[in-house]
Amino acid sequence: MKLDGKVALITGGAAGIGKSTAEAYLKEGAKVVIWDVNIEAGKAVSEELSVIGDCVFDSVDVVDYDAVSAGIKKIVDQFGALDILVNNAGITMDRSLLKMDVATWQKVIDINLTGVFNCTRVAAEYMAEAKSGVILNASSVVGIYGNFGQTNYVATKSGVIGMTKTWAKELGRKGIRVNAVAPGFIATEMVQKMPENVVEGISAKTPLGRMGKPEDIANAYVFLASDDAAFITGTTLSVDGGLTI
Repeated sequence: MKLDGKVALITGGAAGIGKSTAEAYLKEGAKVVIWDVNIEAGKAVSEELSVIGDCVFDSVDVVDYDAVSAGIKKIVDQFGALDILVNNAGITMDRSLLKMDVATWQKVIDINLTGVFNCTRVAAEYMAEAKSGVILNASSVVGIYGNFGQTNYVATKSGVIGMTKTWAKELGRKGIRVNAVAPGFIATEMVQKMPENVVEGISAKTPLGRMGKPEDIANAYVFLASDDAAFITGTTLSVDGGLTI
């Protein structure tokens, strides 16, 4: 029970990596709050995972700072603390540069980058007051190496790495650790919609010979949130099966 008694907030927790992380945290003894804009899916996941432990859902849009502030206050009022924040919520809207309009650029920036700032800005105040906390940010291997057709997404995931390093420096003395995870290609609902030949090609290029599973990323989030990682901060952990070596 690596997270016994901890209170964790996971944004974008209704599916994919977010859902797997919520499940892993519950199995390690944490109380979990899931945020998602998909109300139907969020309620269903919360109900499903409640058989494991204390799991609640709230519909909060991470782009709305006031909603984030009210949502985190609600968590602290209900559970008495917020120990772990997993900034998992994110979207893709892929276009090559010459085909990308301003609205497509801005939508991804708002959710993937500003949303991370909003949640961390509010959560960090409570954590600083408690002199303890863990903030984990979802980056991506494309945030390190770039990717064709993903100017907006890559900008956000690179930005998340920069914010992670900055916040680790700023918040370390307040007892708060900040790290990022950079997944490779993971078999989530989004990736599963890709053409089969593309998926097979990615698997073939990966030294471990397969795509990642959401559980692979969830396990990394468990480790980084636990006391096993007590002296790790400001790092970006690539979980990609060796794809980028």
